Amino acid sequence: MKDLTNKIILITGAGQGLGAATAEVLSAAGATIIGADINKEHVTQMAERLTKKGGKAESITMNVADEESVEKGIEEVIKNHGKIDVLINNAGLDVEPKPIEEYSSADFDKVVNVNLRGPFLLMRKVLPQMYMRDSGHIVNIGSTASLRTWPNASLYHISKTALRGLSWSLFTEIREKKSAVRVSTIIPGGMKTAHVVERFPDMDFSWLQNPTSVAETIKFVLLTPEKSVIPEVMIIPPLEWSLP
Repeated sequence: MKDLTNKIILITGAGQGLGAATAEVLSAAGATIIGADINKEHVTQMAERLTKKGGKAESITMNVADEESVEKGIEEVIKNHGKIDVLINNAGLDVEPKPIEEYSSADFDKVVNVNLRGPFLLMRKVLPQMYMRDSGHIVNIGSTASLRTWPNASLYHISKTALRGLSWSLFTEIREKKSAVRVSTIIPGGMKTAHVVERFPDMDFSWLQNPTSVAETIKFVLLTPEKSVIPEVMIIPPLEWSLP
């Protein structure tokens, strides 16, 4: 993919944080952005901001953990645009930190359904039309939580470690098919997002990286020359503490 002009890019969790930053960076590069989010207000506002700047952007309401919602959303995009060139699985969440024995099964389902089941459902639905065109790129947003662990975050570690494994598994399937479809995993370190600020109010935020930096890395990966792919890349602040 040499140019993002007129490429149809579906971004989940696009209403705020890294998703919104990625939408803005890729829109500025010429892409048509389809922002998907469970929060209709946030994703609508994101699309309106990009449109006012002269970009091409639309919003759809989607719950990535719900199979019917995923299928309906993707079918709507393909009906309106004929294809999806790039899928960016960015939607993610976590629950309150606690020891593993204090998590409920509902906590487990909530985290894994969004962070792992969601990307699985989206990839499964998007891949057939990518294989048919022998073109496309899937980008999964991972975390340094897939490379090392820290206390009281077992569910998040489970989901992000499994997502990394899912990406590499798909990589081998694509290779076996000899397809030109590509898959990449982005592994960001600490970012200054509303989620982090709200969850860790006493943290020194000065060392965190801007989500736009990660978004620019996503653009770099998408612009990798044909016949090449970056299967995985980690981008962290220079003072990152959660190193492998």
